[in-house]
Amino acid sequence: MPVIFILLFVSYLLGNIYVFVRGLQVLEHLSSVFKAIFCIAYLVGSLLFIVMMFFRDSKQIPASLGHFLFQIGSGWLVFVLYMVIILACTDLVRIFNHSFQGGFLFSLALTFSILTYGYIIYQHPFKQVINIFINKPVFQADKLKIVAVSDWHLGFGTSKQKLKKDVDRINAEKPDIILIAGDLIDHSVMPVVTQEMDKELNRLHAPMGIYMVPGNHEYISGIDKSIDFISKTKIQLLRDLVVTLPCGLQIIGRDDAGNRNRLSANEWANLIDSSKPTILIDHQPNQLNDAQLIKADLQISGHTHNGQFIPLTFLTNTLFELSYGYKEAGGTQYYVTSGIALWGPPFRIGTNSEIVVFNFLFATQ
Repeated sequence: MPVIFILLFVSYLLGNIYVFVRGLQVLEHLSSVFKAIFCIAYLVGSLLFIVMMFFRDSKQIPASLGHFLFQIGSGWLVFVLYMVIILACTDLVRIFNHSFQGGFLFSLALTFSILTYGYIIYQHPFKQVINIFINKPVFQADKLKIVAVSDWHLGFGTSKQKLKKDVDRINAEKPDIILIAGDLIDHSVMPVVTQEMDKELNRLHAPMGIYMVPGNHEYISGIDKSIDFISKTKIQLLRDLVVTLPCGLQIIGRDDAGNRNRLSANEWANLIDSSKPTILIDHQPNQLNDAQLIKADLQISGHTHNGQFIPLTFLTNTLFELSYGYKEAGGTQYYVTSGIALWGPPFRIGTNSEIVVFNFLFATQ
């Protein structure tokens, strides 16, 4: 893992140097004042994300300022990525056509257009409707509506204002049950607590309960602090726990895969009544066969964000057997959601944020 982070850092450094040098070339005929402003602005932009990560637990940064700076800093990562890709293409064109000029300004305009589009898409989650049939009965009903979300990443990344809009969207669906598949919190519990986001989460309404599993970011934020915050809400956190609802539906909440001591699939298989309909929530879709060993009827996961933006979508498709969407295998149905929000850069390019509405139909008794 450290090797991967080193490679990413070196790539980010080289990309910034490439864009910076090409930018200075465009400004070569302007005064030194403009060049100095460009150099300072570029240095701040390239370092802001790293600085914000160091100060993520600070009580001194107002929430609105922290949100703004974090979005600029994390957005810079994607800005550099697209500038490098587009600028490299324009430089290749110039090699074969020396009369071609204005490559940097063209790249800058196209990059900002793409990022503007990506920001708008991110701000408007898509409603994904999935119909699920489970050939097992439940008591007193033969259908349920369940809304599932994942990867809210509350904090400096996802603001209280956006959370309010998301809660309104979820409540408008009038779900029987709400499931949260991990990464409710981003990098730190501090900005979540100072903004009193528990008040917005407590507006979520589902008569049969709201259930959540921890994701890797609950551990990054400090699992004990995360648990303490969640305890202030109506959300029931399931860490290797199963809840059997009065209707007979079993909801299994697996602890995050980062906890190596979590229950194994074989241990779960001995705890579950396979004659009852079973939903498994597991944040990371790493070991899909586990759900079949447990004999779960449906597994809901998140974590991947569907890559969040091109070209990372190709990477997640390579890393995960199912990085997004629906699949059926071995008697178990799977759905990996792209997440209601995202990590870091506030852009969705080639992907969507989503709220997933499951319409469950069960066998009649």
